[in-house]
This record gives sequence, structure tokens and C-alpha cells, in this order.
Amino acid sequence: MPDPAEKLGIDKLNDRTQLREDSEYVRLVISNEPRGGEVLETIMQLGVVVASAAVTITIVTDVLLPILQWEATAFGRPVLAIVLVASLAFFPVFLIPSGPSMWLAGMIFGYGLGFVIIMVGTTIGMTLPYLIGLLFRDQIHQWLKRWPQKAAMIRVAGEGSWFHQFRVVAIFRVSPFPYTIFNYAIVVTSMRFWPYLCGSVTGMVPESFIYIYSGRLIRTLADVKYGNHRLTTVEIIYNCISFIVAIIITVAFTIYAKRTLNELKNGEINSTASGSNHSNFEMEKLPL
Repeated sequence: MPDPAEKLGIDKLNDRTQLREDSEYVRLVISNEPRGGEVLETIMQLGVVVASAAVTITIVTDVLLPILQWEATAFGRPVLAIVLVASLAFFPVFLIPSGPSMWLAGMIFGYGLGFVIIMVGTTIGMTLPYLIGLLFRDQIHQWLKRWPQKAAMIRVAGEGSWFHQFRVVAIFRVSPFPYTIFNYAIVVTSMRFWPYLCGSVTGMVPESFIYIYSGRLIRTLADVKYGNHRLTTVEIIYNCISFIVAIIITVAFTIYAKRTLNELKNGEINSTASGSNHSNFEMEKLPL
């Protein structure tokens, strides 16, 4: 007849084994929930962006464009280029959005020089907060504890090899994650500088062209409004098609980035849980 204490120990071990199997099953099962909610959320965010863009167009055409025309006459293009580079470099340090500066670079300098201005300015603007953030890692870490979901996503970026860090940072740059906050928050991870910088520059390339296109479109609409230009039928068709294509590309990038980051975050959570369960199992096997 088995000893009651021994039988109780066997029952507990069987229960733990069953719990571990159930846990592994839950992690391996792929959710069948539709992803329509994710697409709907992205479309709603895009609607907010479009509405904001409409307001911005009005502000730009009525307020900023006359100022820019005056600046172009008073200072010339070289000074304006320096001003735009400086704004793109220093605005992120103070958590000021640099999107309007990228629009203006597209409006004034077009795809060639405008792209160079944006890339130079944003490269500096992504480097300075990183270096400054290293001096305040503890304070930033405490601040991020208020948003555990965001912190979990950021933590994924600092894991893995050089290429993994590069890839995740590039994805972050095309995702809806706040650009200026990411520059500081990334320092609390194990992220190395060069994959951070290279991934940031790579991720900014498509965003730069979208901002330049938006700036050119705003300028075209402003010229039409003030009677400086009359759109032909071909130009109207081209602008409509290009605008639709730009929206589709933006939505596609956003959905891909959000989905990839969520998969990486879930993988990190599962890996951590698996490691914890394995550690507990090893502890249980140790003799008392």
C-alpha cells in the first residue's frame, strides 16, 4: 500500500505537469479572433490624421505660406535650409513635433534637396535625445512604469542581435509610436547606438518622402487658392491618384508595423513566461 505522503506528492507533481501542459497549449494556440478591429482602429486614426491635415492645410495656406514667401525673399534659400535643419535637429530634444518642418522642406526645396535637409536634420534630432537620455536613464525608467504596455514594446527593441535591434527600430519609425518619446525611451533598454541610428535613418526614408509629397501637395493647393496656378485635368487626376496611393502606403506601413511589434512583444512575453516555468520546474526537481 503506497504511503499517503508519497501519493500526495505524486498527485501534486501530476497537477503541476498538467498546468504546464495547459500553459504551453495556450501559448501555442493561434488566436482566431478577426483582425478587423486592428484595421478599423488604423482607419480611424487615419481619419484623424486627414482631418488634422485639412486644418493644417488651412493654417499653412493662410498663415505660414505668406511668412515663407517673405522669408524666402528676405533671407534666401541657404538660410532657410539651415533654419529647417536646426528645427529638425532641436525640436525633438524638447518633444516638439517636427512634422511641420518636414512639410516646409518639401514645399520649398522639393524631393531632392528637401530629402537631404530632412535626413540631416532628423538624424541629428534622433541622436541628441538618445545621448541626453543616457544621462537620465533612471528617471526615464521610472516615468515609463506608468505605461507598462508601451514599456513592453520598447523593451523588445533592445533585445537580440545587432540586426534584430536595427530591424525593430526601423519598424518603430514607421509605426504610430510617438517619434519624440521613442528617442528618449529607448535608452532604458540594452539598445546599442549604431543599430539605433542605422535603424532610425532607414525607417525615416519612407516617412520623409511622404512628408515631402504632403508639402508639395499643400503648396499646390495654396497656389490654386491664391490664383497663382490653374490645375489641368491631367494634374487633377495625378494629384487624386497620388493622394490615394500615399494613403494606401501609409495605412499598409502602419498596419505592418503595429502587427510586427505586437508579435514581437507577445513572443517576448511568452519567452519570459516559458523561462519562468522552466526555472520553477527545475527548482521543484531539486532535493530538499
